[in-house]
Amino acid sequence: MNATMFLYSVQEKYADAFAKNFTIVLLGIIIMSINGMFIFTFFKSSVFYSDPRYILYIHLVINDMLMVFFSAILVVMAYTWQNVPLPFCATLLIITATAHKNTPLTLAGMAVERYIAICKPLHHHQICTVRRTYILISLIWGVGVIPGLADLILLSVVRPLSVFTTAASCGASILYSTQYHEIQTRFMNGLYSSVVWVILVFTYCKVLIAARRTSADKSSAKKAQSTILLHGAQLLLSMLSYITAVIDKMFVPLIPVDRARLTFLNYLLTNIVPRLLTPLIYGVRDKLFYKHMKGLFSCRLFNVKVESIKQ
Repeated sequence: MNATMFLYSVQEKYADAFAKNFTIVLLGIIIMSINGMFIFTFFKSSVFYSDPRYILYIHLVINDMLMVFFSAILVVMAYTWQNVPLPFCATLLIITATAHKNTPLTLAGMAVERYIAICKPLHHHQICTVRRTYILISLIWGVGVIPGLADLILLSVVRPLSVFTTAASCGASILYSTQYHEIQTRFMNGLYSSVVWVILVFTYCKVLIAARRTSADKSSAKKAQSTILLHGAQLLLSMLSYITAVIDKMFVPLIPVDRARLTFLNYLLTNIVPRLLTPLIYGVRDKLFYKHMKGLFSCRLFNVKVESIKQ
């Protein structure tokens, strides 16, 4: 009887692990395939190269692809590779954490660019240049990587250097198991949230005032308001990942038996699904981008059909 129960428990454990890994890999493939279409459209259409708006957008898409890709790798590794070399694990964690923090900062940059384009149109081409856009992207990555590097430096200070020759489970790496990291994470998340929200509220209010003053082009003003609101909606989706731990503490105690499943579902809804929705909403909504994407892929599909008929 005990052997039967043990066998059933093992089978259930492996089935649960397979379901989680299959789900995260499938979602990862879907997200990367859709985002790959946006990236292909951008690099195939030179009209986007000189527009800071589209450069920031494609940076958002690439950044989210990196976040989903490395996040999926970490989830799979948690079940399949228990003894990961610490330097390799630390690299994966730092890249994933940096990409995670880059999303709201990029959205804030996109909102500021729209504010300048709408409220200061005569100075837009002088302020929002391609060179400055790439400098902004570099600054975003610099700010995003600081917490991870701080953890790495702290680890090398408080632990002997021989720790880097050890192996551990990447999901429970000692790099992210310090009380300092928890305090730092809460502080940085709060700081990012506050800064980005202040920027969005400021830009929306300015755009709203500008829209009321410019009665000549109401359709353009309305579109500008919708764009800023869209940035707010995207930011809400991306900020869900900052309250993952809060949601876990609220709902997991209610159903302790399904703790692992609830935590995984919470992770999907707050970290992975928003990475699918935010670029998709923006890319499809933009008429110019959608026109080029439709032209590229409809043409390719038509060519494939014609070639298959000839054969």
